[in-house]
Amino acid sequence: MQCRVGCGACCIAPSISSAIPGMPNGKPAGQRCVQLNAQNQCLLFGLPERPAVCSAFNADEQVCGKTDSEALQLLTWLEQVTTVSAATSK
Repeated sequence: MQCRVGCGACCIAPSISSAIPGMPNGKPAGQRCVQLNAQNQCLLFGLPERPAVCSAFNADEQVCGKTDSEALQLLTWLEQVTTVSAATSK
């Protein structure tokens, strides 16, 4: 699956613990990345400054669904369940 241009769900829903230009402490889940422009496109796409976790993300219908809003819902849900799982396994 190719990313849907202008979706941006992967730049909003998940938390990112690594530094991002303009967000030195990363970003919390649900917060829009400062590198996401008004058209929901990553300003760091293809650049070495882009965090490794972002570069490693691959669009897939299981996590991106069929629409931008479905992607945001699915990725938000995944963030929540993995956060809960990580917290309970400690």
